Amino acid sequence: MASGTGAGGGPAALRRSERSPRPRPCHRGPYRGAPARGGAGRAMGGFAVLLSVLSVLPLLPQAARGAAVCGRCPGPPRNGSIVSRFCESRRDTESEGRCCRERGSAPGRLLGLDLSNCSLHDVPPELAEATTAIVLDLAENPLTTLPSGSFLGFTHLQLLAVPLALECPGGSDAWQEVTVDGSSWLCQGQRNPCNVSTELAWPCPENSVCASDGPGLTQCLCDSPFHGYKCLREGTFPVLLFSGILGTATISLSLLLWGTQRRKAKTP
Repeated sequence: MASGTGAGGGPAALRRSERSPRPRPCHRGPYRGAPARGGAGRAMGGFAVLLSVLSVLPLLPQAARGAAVCGRCPGPPRNGSIVSRFCESRRDTESEGRCCRERGSAPGRLLGLDLSNCSLHDVPPELAEATTAIVLDLAENPLTTLPSGSFLGFTHLQLLAVPLALECPGGSDAWQEVTVDGSSWLCQGQRNPCNVSTELAWPCPENSVCASDGPGLTQCLCDSPFHGYKCLREGTFPVLLFSGILGTATISLSLLLWGTQRRKAKTP
């Protein structure tokens, strides 16, 4: 008798078990929805991280992005090279690989770069990290070409060594003096192409001035308070409007990605 009607078992316990069956392992309810929320969250998180990285990159000092080019060739600057002589003549420099930097900041501004005898057949893309260089040595390399665009932004460059098979970037008119030093050309004293008497091939538009952008290269900078395409807009740059448009576009794209990922995850 007691075994059929007891509180811990019997028909009463059996009826409770029938009314509340155990959930199936492959349930299609909340167990399927959880991954969808997680996937959308991960997509949103990754997109937010990407936006953060893109917003921070322009704020990094250019000197901090020169580590790759300094290690392009093994060892320090070669003894007797124009870079080693330049760095030794200054007391405010310190060596880092094939570079010498300005001492006193972390990291210091890149002043000299020695890429001589590095078996370079083309100008390495890492060269764009050395736009602050004053002295650059590319001698004793089997370089086949030396595009002038490779020196875009090298406005501080005053001494450059290139193989004799090539010519100084921008031509001899872009330098105050071009001489032969052993098996290389020495391009010395970069000229400002905006100060030459010859007419520029692409003159700057109205409300702008010409500025040097590297050996034989120029750029047009808008006079204040003009800005925009061909410097046709007058007044201060609309920072608030630009920030509002950028923020709205970012939020809209984030919501679009979130909705797309959620809808795909819910599709059986």
